Amino acid sequence: MHSFDLEGKVAVVTGGGQGIGEGIAKAFALSGAAVVVAARHTDRITRVADEITAAGGRALAVTTDVTDRVAVTALADAAVQAFGGLHVWVNNAGGSSVRTPLRELDEADWEACLRVNLTAVWMASVIAADRMTEGGSIINVTSPAATRAVPGSGHYSAAKAGVNALTLTMSVELAPAVRVNGIAPGFVPTEVMMTALQMDEPALEKMAQKRIPLQRLGTPDDMAAAAIYLASDAGGWVTGQILTVSGGL
Repeated sequence: MHSFDLEGKVAVVTGGGQGIGEGIAKAFALSGAAVVVAARHTDRITRVADEITAAGGRALAVTTDVTDRVAVTALADAAVQAFGGLHVWVNNAGGSSVRTPLRELDEADWEACLRVNLTAVWMASVIAADRMTEGGSIINVTSPAATRAVPGSGHYSAAKAGVNALTLTMSVELAPAVRVNGIAPGFVPTEVMMTALQMDEPALEKMAQKRIPLQRLGTPDDMAAAAIYLASDAGGWVTGQILTVSGGL
């Protein structure tokens, strides 16, 4: 089990103030990593970092807009300055609350969705890779929507399809120093997902019983377990892969 340890690693998790990002950040810390928690909401990431520290881990909160190159560069540099290196970067920030058929979608909403879900992933990955002098792992949180028709969210599914393609190409271009993989979460009742689907958690639970083979919703811990595998030496010969964690759906 030692190969799953993250002792001595420094990890950045964007969108780390709640939901899946919070779960990954806390799991990384429990596995031994020093974690930099990033998001736009200072109060949320401060809470997560404080809870990690209170549990005996090492954490730093850095308020960041992932669509801003200057801010993302400062985030990467803060990780190196605070903890002495950078080994793992999780591109988790993203989402879209807009649900509109593509023929009715405003161009500004299209551009905003691609900026936060695709362009920001490319930009952050390049910035992170430039600082991974000892090798590293980039993990992109994508979506099963990338490979499905999603009426009302075609802009989001297109962005995530781009993330999948970006993951594959970067895994070759950044090899062998940096591994690049993706996690495609199924239905996890986060604030972002429930807002996007316009459903509350009880409604999602009913759906899970009917549609998901394992008959339950996912949790941030489910996604964190996959992230630990991809970040650690246990996944040391894995790159260019999209791991779907969805209960079989």
